[in-house]
Amino acid sequence: MVHRHATPYLDRMTTRIARLDSRALIRVSGPDAKPFLHNLLTQDVETLADGELRFGALLSPPGRLLFDLFLHGETDGVLLDVAADRREALLQRLSMYKLRAQIAVEADDRPVFASWPEVADGFTVDPRAPGLGGRRYGGHGDGSATEADYQVHRLAVGVPDPAADAPSDRTYPIEADFDLLNGIDFQKGCFVGQETTSRMKRRGSIKNRMLPIAFDGPPPPYGAEVLNGDLRAGEVLTGMDGAAMALLRLDRLEGALTVEGRAVSVRRPDWLSGG
Repeated sequence: MVHRHATPYLDRMTTRIARLDSRALIRVSGPDAKPFLHNLLTQDVETLADGELRFGALLSPPGRLLFDLFLHGETDGVLLDVAADRREALLQRLSMYKLRAQIAVEADDRPVFASWPEVADGFTVDPRAPGLGGRRYGGHGDGSATEADYQVHRLAVGVPDPAADAPSDRTYPIEADFDLLNGIDFQKGCFVGQETTSRMKRRGSIKNRMLPIAFDGPPPPYGAEVLNGDLRAGEVLTGMDGAAMALLRLDRLEGALTVEGRAVSVRRPDWLSGG
């Protein structure tokens, strides 16, 4: 069963700040930094302004999701906010693509912070969806929240975290809602994996999407099968008590859904109305 929910807020009164140790930074600098990244990533990088934050990805040539990332414009380069356990792999991938580009690619050890539900002073608004809050690079937190608190908030807003939720190298960015979360610029021209991504969007051949689900009790295990009667409707990804993200077949959302015999319901946030 599918329910449409307005975007929820966990705490309307208090702005909370958490250090995201699951994220790490890469700095790409030099005269070719923006055109170099522009030709690789799903996002328009050439028009990225200093201090602006955008969301995007690096795909495999067949169009599968390899790295989700944020791009933060700096005076002489671009700061990439990536999954900490994938930073070294992305550094190697960017070095492979570098060729003769006049750029420097290096790890940046500044911490990553998130604020929510409001965008705290010194933070930049998260470009994915209303209600997520903001992000900041460097400085110190105030100890008001943990990363686990932030993940609760993210699930409440209903936004996937591809680094945590997406089955590695098997997910298309549109399945992870990148087209609805301002993660793909379909007007920019070529990028790695562009042909498959544009074709899926243009032809409307989107069969699966990541959607939040609700249930009673602890989360089912990762990969647990979601059933619509006797038919497979998808699989559970990451979650916590009462809520999880799932990769679901769009043609099997109506009706009674279960996971391991437990009833679950699909919560379709307002920001996902375009899908």
